[in-house]
Amino acid sequence: MSLILSIETSTTVCSAALHNEGKLVALEITHVVNSAASQLAVMVDNLLKQSGNPDAVAVSSGPGSYTGLRIGVATAKGICYALDVPLIAVNSLELMAVQVRHSSFNIHHSLFCPMIDARRMEVYTMLLDQKMNVISPIEAKVIDSSSFADQLHDHEILFFGNGAMKCKDTIIHPNAKFIDGIFPSAEWMGGIAFDLFKMNKFEDVVDFEPLYLKDFIAKKPKSLV
Repeated sequence: MSLILSIETSTTVCSAALHNEGKLVALEITHVVNSAASQLAVMVDNLLKQSGNPDAVAVSSGPGSYTGLRIGVATAKGICYALDVPLIAVNSLELMAVQVRHSSFNIHHSLFCPMIDARRMEVYTMLLDQKMNVISPIEAKVIDSSSFADQLHDHEILFFGNGAMKCKDTIIHPNAKFIDGIFPSAEWMGGIAFDLFKMNKFEDVVDFEPLYLKDFIAKKPKSLV
């Protein structure tokens, strides 16, 4: 038995799950914006009351929301320290691609392009093939009408994630397909995390940091006048 607690906080959705040898046991999720700070600890507590201590903790490593990732990683590290269990990192973009790959969508021989919103017309993205091989590495990319033109010439590309929806009217091509309703979720972390667990691919709990891609930019408070 390998019980893994998974934590996902890279977007506006906050979730935590338990998997036994990659199979989902329990899930806690909320779609309330900015809820990670107040709800994540409660979710984790609810899950661990059902199962006891996990054998490892998996956490989304980004890219994504700066604040959300910090909260998720800090929580995961705290549990690892307290229980003396290993830490596993799961890429947020690959996590969405796995969800689409195992879904009922008609994916043919399409390439996968997960996108996480990064303000204005910029997204965090990467490009993967059917076997999850990286075609284009993770980057913060400003989207315009020429984005992915070379790849779209030869391949159907599935675009998904909260960054993809704002690109629908910009990336216009017969081979560009957009899938709604896909977001990083702890529900889908189990298989990835279990594979990494079996290979002993663990992170240094002290030094591990999420993949932010960009520096945090504090917003100016609104005038009270």
